[in-house]
Amino acid sequence: MTTRPATAADVPAIGEIDSVIESTSYLHVEQSVAEGTVGWRLERRPLREKLIEPHALDDDTRFALRQVAGGGDEGLCIVAEHDGEVVASLLAQPREADTLLLLDLRVDCARRREGLATVMLFQMIEHAKNAGHRAASVVTLTNNDPAYQMLTKLGWHLSGIDTRRNTNHDLVKERASLVWYYEIT
Repeated sequence: MTTRPATAADVPAIGEIDSVIESTSYLHVEQSVAEGTVGWRLERRPLREKLIEPHALDDDTRFALRQVAGGGDEGLCIVAEHDGEVVASLLAQPREADTLLLLDLRVDCARRREGLATVMLFQMIEHAKNAGHRAASVVTLTNNDPAYQMLTKLGWHLSGIDTRRNTNHDLVKERASLVWYYEIT
């Protein structure tokens, strides 16, 4: 297994990676408001039924992938290969406030639990450090428990909750957005 910078020729293969999100737990978000102060409490709970959700590339991510992999835009795009086949990828781009935002991370279902995502995240952090960024960041959903577990294990810090990023009813749908940071020292 090797990782390398992605090229424009890798874009179709990246889109074909079978990276279905599977989860049996979610983070329940409870909001409290007292005297003008808003607080949040997160509690890990089992899902009513196992989540199996496609992780297809949306148009914006596909465009950013083409731009970064083709050298037309700043960022980091790396792939992992096994026997000449692309089995994982990571895409990140610089954002405001000197941060490197993780836009997409995908690992083929048959290659999970082999450390590929961990290696790629460490490569992203190293890239952010070398580029002079102050932090790396990512936004996940509360129903993506595998992402929560991995980011927590790797030392990322939960920095915010957005309960209206996707719809005005994110809390009801148990899909609020979590903002994570990894401080570069």
